[in-house]
Amino acid sequence: MLKRLYIALQSRDDGATMVEYGLMVALIAVVALVAVTALGGSVSGIFQNVANTLTP
Repeated sequence: MLKRLYIALQSRDDGATMVEYGLMVALIAVVALVAVTALGGSVSGIFQNVANTLTP
């Protein structure tokens, strides 16, 4: 009986795959948020410099 339960639990990996994809998406979102936050100020400064240069 325990052997059948062990085999049944080993063959069920659909939920684990879904959780792994969810974790990857969350990690990508966190990395994107950190990158936008870190680069936001410098990109804003660059655009401001261009705007000041183009304004007569």
